Amino acid sequence: MFLNESDTASVKKSYLHLLKLFLDKESIKSRYMKCLLKWGMHLRLDKYDLKDLDQAETYAAASDEKKAEAIYHLVYMIYLDNKVEDVELEVASIYAETLGFEKSFVADLFKSLVTATADGANPRDVQEEISDFLRLYGKK
Repeated sequence: MFLNESDTASVKKSYLHLLKLFLDKESIKSRYMKCLLKWGMHLRLDKYDLKDLDQAETYAAASDEKKAEAIYHLVYMIYLDNKVEDVELEVASIYAETLGFEKSFVADLFKSLVTATADGANPRDVQEEISDFLRLYGKK
């Protein structure tokens, strides 16, 4: 993965919120758990990252913009590994729905990342368009 220090911290924070959300469920499908573990390994999480997981917030009470940024960080991480699996997009879509967005929000973010690259733009610029996505989804 090619993330700078700031991006890595943001992605880790979003990942930990996602992980907490899934771990708070009564049961988790094994394919989702495998996906979550894979992402944790990509992020090189250690025991210190997971130490305060029980106290981590899940963005449930956050603003729509914060929720959208958390979803963006997850989709960006999926995009960076150049091996997009259906289960990854499924987990991201479940996360988006849990945060009050439509499943299609994930697909639209992903398309924007791919399009930005094809157009020669920096995929990180998509994050700056979060407010446009919120308007598109009636969240602003």
